[in-house]
Amino acid sequence: MSTTGSTLTRTQQAPVGAQQMHIAMVAPPYFSVPPAAYGGIETVVADLVDSLVGRGHKVTLIGAGNHATRAQRFHPTYDVGPADQLGEVMPEMVHAAKVATILDALDVDVIHDHTMAGPLMARGRLTPTVVTAHGPVSGDSGEYYRALGDTVQLIAISDAQRSSAPDLCWAATVHNAIRSATFPFRAEKDDYAIFLGRFHPEKAPHLAIDAARAAGIPIVLAGKCSEPIERAYFAREIEPRIGSDVTIYGVADATAKRRLLSRAACMLFPICWEEPFGLVVIEAMACGTPVVALRRGAVPELIVHGQTGIMVDDPDDLPAGIALARQLEPAVCRKHVETSFTVEVMAEGYEAVYRRALTMAPEPWLTVQDQAPIVSG
Repeated sequence: MSTTGSTLTRTQQAPVGAQQMHIAMVAPPYFSVPPAAYGGIETVVADLVDSLVGRGHKVTLIGAGNHATRAQRFHPTYDVGPADQLGEVMPEMVHAAKVATILDALDVDVIHDHTMAGPLMARGRLTPTVVTAHGPVSGDSGEYYRALGDTVQLIAISDAQRSSAPDLCWAATVHNAIRSATFPFRAEKDDYAIFLGRFHPEKAPHLAIDAARAAGIPIVLAGKCSEPIERAYFAREIEPRIGSDVTIYGVADATAKRRLLSRAACMLFPICWEEPFGLVVIEAMACGTPVVALRRGAVPELIVHGQTGIMVDDPDDLPAGIALARQLEPAVCRKHVETSFTVEVMAEGYEAVYRRALTMAPEPWLTVQDQAPIVSG
């Protein structure tokens, strides 16, 4: 009888020092990178990829559809991202399985995964895996990350997110960022407020309508309304509130989003959950538009109260917040983003995480090599 076996053997490979790293960047499967319209994670991934390449690294991007980044290589798992299945489990599972196959054929130093299902494949993997938690880390999500344990390097996108589950194996906190230069600054504002986000109970655009109406200012609402919970919420809370002072724009693409944000007198962010970041907040401020928000989640880390926006604790105080926000200086809003939320700072933060992860990897690295058949009589 003969059997074949494999064993872990040591191979000599030059350690990654202070120079170039080869990073596999795994984006979610629903939208291209960057997205044409909705897709905050994909926007962050695109800017991170470009900044890392600019810092001298090699990046292999794995995602859906196509890309318009500086990544040297791109591997799509879907020809067209299944955007109509956003929120469903199966696209993530298919994506994770395909990504695992792609990674098997790559020689990379570190894997940076921005998906939910992908980190499940990290156990037993010799290449270090960095995972950014882009969503909530409580409830089932928290149990999921807790079960992953030290198989991944878990990154928080805000201190608020990290403090909501302090027992998780956090490796670092790295704020999201944007390229301010791609957002138009406008000091002169039009007479309307803007809500930009999903039509979802957590985002609470109905509170934005109520606040704008009480403050006597028209409001434009732009965002996604495609999932069942979003459509039900829209019918229940938004439709009864629509009047001559309310404009429903729909999904705004990158150009329209910038135009709407830059011209608005203020942006309303009346979140009713502990949102771990809120990219639209810094996008608005980059346009010189102050933000009026409920003090939830990461909001206090993003807004300088009384300078770049107004934070309140009760929805009833939002109308007064609008009046105060309209007195703020747009240039201060812009400067805050340019100094605090740059992609260079974000890339530097992740670069430090990658290098730290590499120091924890086996040295020299271990690889599997086939043995000769073992023959027994």
